[in-house]
Amino acid sequence: MTLSSIFSFRFKYNILLFIQKFKGYPFFKRIEISKDRNKAFFFLAADYGNLGDCAITFAQTKFIEENSNYEVIEIPISKTAEGIWFVKEKITKADIVVTVGGGNMGEMYDQIEFLRQLVIKNFPANKIISFPQTFDFSDSSLGKKSLVIAKKIYSRHTNLHLVAREETSYKQMKLEFNHNQIYITPDIVLSLSENLQKKREGVIICMRADEEKRLTPEENSSVIELIKNNFNKYEFYDTHIGNTNLNSKEREYELNKIWKAFSNCKLVITDRLHGMIFCHITNTPALVFQNTNHKVRETYDWIRKNSNIKVVSNFDLNDVESFIKEFQSQRDNYITNCDLDYSPLIKLLN
Repeated sequence: MTLSSIFSFRFKYNILLFIQKFKGYPFFKRIEISKDRNKAFFFLAADYGNLGDCAITFAQTKFIEENSNYEVIEIPISKTAEGIWFVKEKITKADIVVTVGGGNMGEMYDQIEFLRQLVIKNFPANKIISFPQTFDFSDSSLGKKSLVIAKKIYSRHTNLHLVAREETSYKQMKLEFNHNQIYITPDIVLSLSENLQKKREGVIICMRADEEKRLTPEENSSVIELIKNNFNKYEFYDTHIGNTNLNSKEREYELNKIWKAFSNCKLVITDRLHGMIFCHITNTPALVFQNTNHKVRETYDWIRKNSNIKVVSNFDLNDVESFIKEFQSQRDNYITNCDLDYSPLIKLLN
């Protein structure tokens, strides 16, 4: 991602937003809105095939519905421009706007960051809650320039509430976004419980293949070889399935599919944040490798009491083998109460 490509996307999208004003919002014509309830308009809802992001959208909608009186209206991220004009026509002062949680606050996923900024700019009179996020602006020249833009837009909104999902993100948000209200809670997917209690067999290998991957190709291969030598059955299952324009039923089907797969296996090997989180909510043992930022390590701090999950701080094949032997010797799977506190979010919604 370069500065020129970032500004090119922003320029083009602003033109798209302007043109969309005259096209109306055909996608949202079929949505029925209650006249008797206040609304939570949920922007940037995942409708693409990253199951971690889909799980965030699913959990976020469920959390709002269960902890407030708001009717949730999802605005798929692919329909943001259309959704802005739709919401502008429907929203009242009693309604709120929420934006998706996750790990997209920064220049790595600048297109999503830009869309969040666009939403913030277009609804200055309404309370906006950014659900639990990772602060991921880097110290690079591009990261610093992107942060300056975000600070300028965020600071102009007088009722913007930013929720961090790890301690480092919380401290950075407090420092950089000091004109806004900052809170901290766990990742919203950790509010789910999907323990399907199935008979378990085999191993699932769920590893990244992108810029956030920390293991070298050699280390990755050595782990896979270790699994082959210790288990008769194993399969590869990524949390990115590649689909686009998923509706809510398709999204829930794919989530239930991966949660069932995790619930059926004895062990998951992963370096994906939501690979680890899916293991926690399905009560599945996991061996977790860290990625290039702090989000896996610090999310693990929330669930450290779960003895089924082991995080490898520094790669050592002998340690990995010892962890695997330990998992093989375990007879019972259990979770110690991790005391996850979402009270700041609940208060914001009430």
